[in-house]
Amino acid sequence: MKRLLLFTICLLCASSVYAIDISRLEPACWWVGMKNPELQIMVYGKNIASSQVYIDYPGVRVKEIVGVENPNYLFLYLDISRDASPGTMNLIFQKGKEKEIRAFELKERNKKVGAAGFSPADVMYLITPDRFANADPSNDNLDDVKIDRSRGGARHGGDLRGIINKLDYIRDLGFTTIWLNPVLENRMPGGSYHGYAITDFYQVDPRFGTNEEYCELIDKAHEKGMKVVMDMIFNHCGSSHWWLKDFPSSDWLNNQDNFVQTNHFKWTLMDVHAPQSEREILVNGWFGRGMPDLNQKNRHLARYLIQNSIWWIEYSRIDGIRQDTHPYADYDFMATWCKEVENEYPDFNIVGEAWYPRGTASAWWQRDSKMNESNSNLKTVMDFDLTFTCQKAFGDACSSREGFEAGLFKIYEVIAQDFLFPDPNNVLVFLDNHDLGRFMQKGESDLRRYKQAIAFLLTTRGIPQIYYGTEILMSGTKAEGDGIIRTDFPGGWAGDPKDAFTREGRTDLQNQAWDYMRKLLNWRQRCDAVKEGKLIHYTPDKSGCYVYARVKDNKTVLVLMNGTDQNQTLDMNRFHEVVKDYRSGKDIITDTIVAIDTAVHIPARGVYILELV
Repeated sequence: MKRLLLFTICLLCASSVYAIDISRLEPACWWVGMKNPELQIMVYGKNIASSQVYIDYPGVRVKEIVGVENPNYLFLYLDISRDASPGTMNLIFQKGKEKEIRAFELKERNKKVGAAGFSPADVMYLITPDRFANADPSNDNLDDVKIDRSRGGARHGGDLRGIINKLDYIRDLGFTTIWLNPVLENRMPGGSYHGYAITDFYQVDPRFGTNEEYCELIDKAHEKGMKVVMDMIFNHCGSSHWWLKDFPSSDWLNNQDNFVQTNHFKWTLMDVHAPQSEREILVNGWFGRGMPDLNQKNRHLARYLIQNSIWWIEYSRIDGIRQDTHPYADYDFMATWCKEVENEYPDFNIVGEAWYPRGTASAWWQRDSKMNESNSNLKTVMDFDLTFTCQKAFGDACSSREGFEAGLFKIYEVIAQDFLFPDPNNVLVFLDNHDLGRFMQKGESDLRRYKQAIAFLLTTRGIPQIYYGTEILMSGTKAEGDGIIRTDFPGGWAGDPKDAFTREGRTDLQNQAWDYMRKLLNWRQRCDAVKEGKLIHYTPDKSGCYVYARVKDNKTVLVLMNGTDQNQTLDMNRFHEVVKDYRSGKDIITDTIVAIDTAVHIPARGVYILELV
């Protein structure tokens, strides 16, 4: 009996030695007919590197099987020919007498609409998902992280279902595109409500919903004529990512064994006088202790990230990507990534967050920049210079006596430097966002500053982006904390005392602002001159007025802004190149006809948007 028991134990031990345990296989599926035939599959499991791997599927060839320092990882590189058909491909792992078969689906290319890109014809509505609307309380409290709406840095419970339920609200306002702050899993201690500490690159955060709900949101947005932009982060992951418990290799992170904080000195990348050491700290330093810096020079990680973005485009049919902290990642990798995405989806667009207070540096990042010896391949950049200027210039205490270089002249000055951009129409323009103090000031009850700024944003060059809540005059400063500038949208939670999604739930002042924005947004969708036309602007003179036109074919929109606290009269002869033989224009704000064959009177802080007739 003892011998039998001992024999059984030995068998069990031998079985456990040779058992094949695969914990993760990423991605979980792929598609046939992709332009790039290469597929990387990351396999993770105890001592998986000692396994033999076999694949027998028509049109699929094993290019390379790579083991790394950690025997718990294998990287499979496959070539999927154009002749390969959709179906289930078996990945066979064998170790001694043990065999594990994993089914891997090769899908037909996604035929749903999407991957359409975004352009100056669009206007983005930026949403922080945790703070917009909560329609599914069942996903509020997970992983011992409880929602607490009284704390700005805590989870508040907004989710994808809440956004789905408000799509009509967003469409009716007149937005064509929705940009969501990151929705991927952030299973971090404390909650990581903002989404920028990813712990799984292939899963939507369960506190927001599921992958299927994310696809549902995109499908329904497309049905309503809107696009969706996904926020991605390649520079870093969250410190609770499963990689950090068992690194594939010693160079998976930058400064993997010794924490080094990034210096945030983004100028060093284009500064010809900068020492290499400062460039390296910027790119290789960690964004924070909770956000370890990924090493995109590791070829397996680089392929993983590029493939991950393409997986999300094909899987969900997003229309664009906003790449967070674009300059902080390896430059050559980011340029390759932009090119590969464009090769696979020619209409797609990526906007990179290159946070510089001067347009020269932002322009350096745009593709085909003559200032940059190496092409970034980045189609769209964010114009922070214009943002910071607008926040100050609108409402500046200037008078006509101050003459040049005051008030709206500062905005003109930024636009006048568009020669720096290879493509000034493909820059993202905005008054604020989730990282900046809100444009609207606390207690501000005079809408003239708001109206001028919204009118400018929706008629100047570039791709406008408006932060959720701007339509109801939400305010908050950076000094008060990120939680304040990412305040919950009133009415997004059951039991909220006011529902600002409805007219009845808004104040009279909020409804004035809401109606103003809605009218401009819906008009803009119909106005090709603003979406596609040439921008011609005039230097603000001693009157303190800024005048510019958008011209396409035989359509002209003329914008006149008074940046002073005095009524002004403009001699229209100065603007003869754009006025031409037109004698009047219809003000799209008031629907009144304004004569332009004589002097035009503009009230203090007033604005006209005239369709010339």
